[in-house]
Amino acid sequence: MTERELQILTILRQDPLIPQQELADRLGISRSAVAGHIMNLTRKGAIQGKGYILAPEQYAVVIGGANMDLCGRSDAPLVSGDSNPGHLTCSAGGVGRNIADNLGRLGSRVQFVGALGDDSWGEQLKQACREAGVGVDHCLTVSGATTSSYLSIHGPDGEMQVALNDMSLIERLGAEQLAKRDGIFKRASALVLDANLSQDALEYLFDRHGDTPILVDPVSTVKAGKLAPFLEKIHTLKPNRMEAALLADRALNRPEDLPGVAAALHDKGVQRLLISLGAEGAFASDGEQHRFIPASATQVNNVTGAGDALMAGLTHGFMNQWQWDRSVDFALGAARLALIADKTINSTMSEQAVERLLEETPSC
Repeated sequence: MTERELQILTILRQDPLIPQQELADRLGISRSAVAGHIMNLTRKGAIQGKGYILAPEQYAVVIGGANMDLCGRSDAPLVSGDSNPGHLTCSAGGVGRNIADNLGRLGSRVQFVGALGDDSWGEQLKQACREAGVGVDHCLTVSGATTSSYLSIHGPDGEMQVALNDMSLIERLGAEQLAKRDGIFKRASALVLDANLSQDALEYLFDRHGDTPILVDPVSTVKAGKLAPFLEKIHTLKPNRMEAALLADRALNRPEDLPGVAAALHDKGVQRLLISLGAEGAFASDGEQHRFIPASATQVNNVTGAGDALMAGLTHGFMNQWQWDRSVDFALGAARLALIADKTINSTMSEQAVERLLEETPSC
């Protein structure tokens, strides 16, 4: 099979009903050339019938933030108002993009939809996705715009002390732009959203695709409130302690409060829930059973990407139709694997690596 035929098959898997002219435009070739390639693929059996009938494949679509991560880590306890010796790194980031990156490395088929500038950072983000096996053909590239960036400062223990984000570009990925990508959402086995998306975008995705399982990362207490109107359509929610309390509209000050907060969120419609408690562990609930999972002793190099790996692990479990408890344990293993990396994404992330880590970690 030729490289061009492989490109065509990749697009057809994402959008089996795409018109030949649109396919030609995306590839930068003539419509007649596309027709010839389609005929060859049909002869080879790769296309099984009219309407570009292909063998069904499950995939997830992650929609959310993409930015360059600028990360600083001090060599000694931070001194406010002064220059602190340390180490600086620059890497691909963004909550949605990180989830997609981890999910691709874990072995799930995944497409990422985000907003990028037509600059070198935007190209770096696309390339980083491709290297992780993540499709980026449906990203919005905004001409003349600067790709979003995120700056975080960490102490010597790896804990974040302060961060700044320039994420306004994602506002361009509203309902109108998402509607142009409706085909890929319709055929997805799951949608994964982060609350960096605008209210307009969230409304479109929940109203138009609420029948598709939707997994959500609230991102922060500032942004989590946007999810309140859509809790009944959320399949899996991964908040931290403060985000869970906000969305449940209940206090969460003690471990004893966790079952009540979980019950309130289930009453609002959330099917599955994993509350991240940081160094204390996590609390998982599916509406019928709940459990507290203590944190395992892990070397912490960078906490920035742990939550994104956690969400990817939950999604990977869902895509593989694992039982909820297995998905939770796997997701927590993926988060621990992320914690020991110097960068936001652990380049060794894989299903096998997570399983090995879980085997080596004593049960609590």
